[in-house]
Amino acid sequence: MTNPGMRAKQKGFTLLEVLVAVAIFTVICGAMFVLLNRSQMQYQSEAQLLNSFQQARLGLDQIARDVNDAGYPPQNHFAVTPPGNLYANSPVAWSPNYPAAVCQIGTAGGGTCASPTDFDVIFEGDVDGTGVKWIRYQLRGTVLMRGVANKVAGADPVATTSAVGVMLPYVLQVMNNATLAQIAQFRAVYPAMFPGGIPVPIFQYNCDTQTGPTLCQNAGANNFPANVRDVEITLIVQTLQVDAQTGMPRLVELNGRGHRINPNQ
Repeated sequence: MTNPGMRAKQKGFTLLEVLVAVAIFTVICGAMFVLLNRSQMQYQSEAQLLNSFQQARLGLDQIARDVNDAGYPPQNHFAVTPPGNLYANSPVAWSPNYPAAVCQIGTAGGGTCASPTDFDVIFEGDVDGTGVKWIRYQLRGTVLMRGVANKVAGADPVATTSAVGVMLPYVLQVMNNATLAQIAQFRAVYPAMFPGGIPVPIFQYNCDTQTGPTLCQNAGANNFPANVRDVEITLIVQTLQVDAQTGMPRLVELNGRGHRINPNQ
């Protein structure tokens, strides 16, 4: 018989065991929170990159469509020449002296055209069925602006599209014309971007020649805006914030081409 005076020996955790268990639990929870934080940071970075990609893609697609429709309707589309604002003198309007005297398209600041340039172009045509328009794209700082204005016969297209309220922000954080210091920073992360360590033109123009389209600056006597056939488009867009994990800038580069389908005058 068990002696009722004897108590069964009680067993439990010692203080040391409890402290070890709490320490292990704390380490596991800390590791979980670190992984969760990293996952959230990665998600934010990828979401920003995706937004920049979508913004650049939509911008590039619209530019290509405007190139495709430029130059319509030409003057020879009509049996009797209508007023100058009802037909397209050229697929690409220019400045200065439009349309009396053509200018030469250059690159990296060359040529005699104030527009078109590497970062500024004005397309001309009835792109929406409501009459001939001037559609301008111009990089101002890191913002690619877009503006649409009705063509005014005898007016300067640059002055017309520069009127208050015409040009509006279209694609943000465009880094094609970044400073040399910024380009050096970008190339540390993206070595293939910015070949030669210099700015990358948004627009490069191919002019019609007897042997087919070639870079306008290499087209000799055929180098003038009315002769533009293809426009090569490059957009380099930076996310609004740096990578949350590395602290480095994140960029996306998209390339496309617009091909004018309307014939020459």
